[in-house]
Amino acid sequence: MNQVTATGKTVEDAIRVALAQLNAEREDVSFRVLEEPSKGFLGLIGVRKAKVEVTLVEKEVAKEILSPEEAQSVSEPLPEPERLEEPQESKILEQESPASDADPIEQGRAFLEEILATMDIKANVQLSVKQGMPVMTIVGKGLGLIIGRRGQTLDSLQYLVNIVANRNVNKKVRIVLDAEKYRQKRKESLVQLAERMATQVIRTKKVVRLEPMNPTERKVIHSRLQKHSQVQTYSEGTEPYRRVVITLKKQP
Repeated sequence: MNQVTATGKTVEDAIRVALAQLNAEREDVSFRVLEEPSKGFLGLIGVRKAKVEVTLVEKEVAKEILSPEEAQSVSEPLPEPERLEEPQESKILEQESPASDADPIEQGRAFLEEILATMDIKANVQLSVKQGMPVMTIVGKGLGLIIGRRGQTLDSLQYLVNIVANRNVNKKVRIVLDAEKYRQKRKESLVQLAERMATQVIRTKKVVRLEPMNPTERKVIHSRLQKHSQVQTYSEGTEPYRRVVITLKKQP
């Protein structure tokens, strides 16, 4: 084996992998960069490793056949890491917004649509206002990937949309992101959970600690049981592992 193709996070890493496979030193090979590394969109989507083709070169043959100038070029110098231009899309959160009077809703919507296109998800973004808060609803098929387990992916995407929407704008907004009416369905299931667990606490007289939830979901539980005659609630722990605790009210 006198030629291998290897990959790595950087060109240099890929060459090191190839050298190990060839059991050779750096001066014993020549290489050709097949693909430059890419951090992908936001460093999460479309990440691409460096790919190189490394060929073992016989030193003696190189000295006899090649001219001094050609022999010197057999081992190409490694590209300087700092000279590799970072893809523009990976800097999206570092770029300044177009203008201080830009519309945050449109900025957030454009960013969300770009994310969906990058993930090859065919969906539309519908705008509405609920309780004075802008809501972006993703409408399409197969949106389970966007929602994630118990809405974790949807919550993370909502966080990113709000960061992009509120960059360097005069009036900041808080955007709610939804898909397949997940927010309403989740709220209904949390209300049912609160009632079920309250009944369990009353029956067993034992404290119940729910799974970790985000502040919005914890608020649903607290609100539902706030005026309950027999149980009370409070939160414990630190984010993102903060949870609701349901316990019996102390009798006077």
